[in-house]
Amino acid sequence: MATNVLPLHTLNPLGRFSDRAQDYARYRPRYPEGAIAAILADLGDPRSLVVADIGAGTGISSRLLGDLGPRVIAVEPNAAMREAAAPHPQVSFQTGTAEQTGLAAGSIHVVTCCQSFHWFNPPLALGEFSRILCPGGRLALLWNDWDLSDPGTGAYRQIIQAAATRAINHSDHSQSIKAIERHADFLPVRHFSFAYGQTLMLSEVVGRSLSSSYIPKEGRAHAQFLDTIAAWHRTWTADDGTVNLKYITNLYLSEKVSAAS
Repeated sequence: MATNVLPLHTLNPLGRFSDRAQDYARYRPRYPEGAIAAILADLGDPRSLVVADIGAGTGISSRLLGDLGPRVIAVEPNAAMREAAAPHPQVSFQTGTAEQTGLAAGSIHVVTCCQSFHWFNPPLALGEFSRILCPGGRLALLWNDWDLSDPGTGAYRQIIQAAATRAINHSDHSQSIKAIERHADFLPVRHFSFAYGQTLMLSEVVGRSLSSSYIPKEGRAHAQFLDTIAAWHRTWTADDGTVNLKYITNLYLSEKVSAAS
């Protein structure tokens, strides 16, 4: 297992998903309806909101947000990921990073980072989010984390850990949350969690695994990984040939301090 513990924003976050875009678009999990609704809760008519989805990837979260009515600006630096995104009438893509979004100051009601904040430089990204958010605007961090209380999902995670080309520590978001709470422009973080899952055939499990930037896509390590995943699938498959990967979706919300605060 890899032991690289460098900050992720130093590990080529802008380019490392270029050869994963199609798998990412097809096989990454969505997010529970309750989590998406909670991001926009108590902000008024969603149709009046502008959301900046930062590190939007192939637009999975952007489209789910757009379904609820707001205008969504999907900010994604990787061209392959943008090109793999399905269109949505409420979503527009543009090039940019968390640290330099290219958006106008005070123009955004909600900033979302779905499965992405851990790739950013926290102080620089939070400074940029503060700049583009209107006073009282909301910051939402969202992650699908493996539910390790489920035996099959726990066994899958062990396989992923063993195959990974770098150290991974899913579900530990403490450093991200601390970064927000240290930033003078943001209010204390509120946490919500939701149960979620994916029901997948073997080919879909493989595609979901290969959408992660740390899983080898060629060579002996790749072949060994495929053999191990196939054995895992045989162990945990249901009668219909599917397995269920279970997640706990963790949502963290904060607001930008308003002038009146």
